[in-house]
Amino acid sequence: MKINGRLIVFTLVLVVLAAACKYWFGPNLNWSGFSPVIAVALFSGMILKQKDISFIFPLAALLLSDLVVQLLYEQNMFPYPGFYSGQWKNYAILLLAGTLTGWIIKGRSYKSLVLGGIAAPTVFFLVSNFNVWLSQEVVYSRDFSGLVNCYEAALPFYRNSLVATLVFLPVILFSYNYLTRQKAALIIA
Repeated sequence: MKINGRLIVFTLVLVVLAAACKYWFGPNLNWSGFSPVIAVALFSGMILKQKDISFIFPLAALLLSDLVVQLLYEQNMFPYPGFYSGQWKNYAILLLAGTLTGWIIKGRSYKSLVLGGIAAPTVFFLVSNFNVWLSQEVVYSRDFSGLVNCYEAALPFYRNSLVATLVFLPVILFSYNYLTRQKAALIIA
């Protein structure tokens, strides 16, 4: 893929979309986690042939949207900070879960898109919440019951990230195909 003006604008739109979702949905527990970031990571893994740069789109969406949230937080316009202790772990888990899944599914069929749209948020949910359970900052008992409680507490976030990925991935793919190939398609051909 060549980097051109359209792709730069498309990337900026993805960053704005991620920031807007964090702003509107983040503070509301019923909607928290509804974000296009996992879909962006899947998309990036699917379309970029250079694996070493396929992390750039989702990382840009994460960093810039968290920067916006942080700036709003510092102005008392948002309830929580954009940057927090241990955040790099969530970034790494999200980037790996989404981008690696994108590499595997390649987006060449509707079935692979649905499977990837389910697999990436599920892997993120399982690994990130296992990490939460292991951390010293959150108080869950260090037994199977504590692990189950940790996963149960995170189910609303999982639901929202799963739904968001299944909503945003087709929108991103359709937009990309239309913008770059003037073709109304959901799969990468």
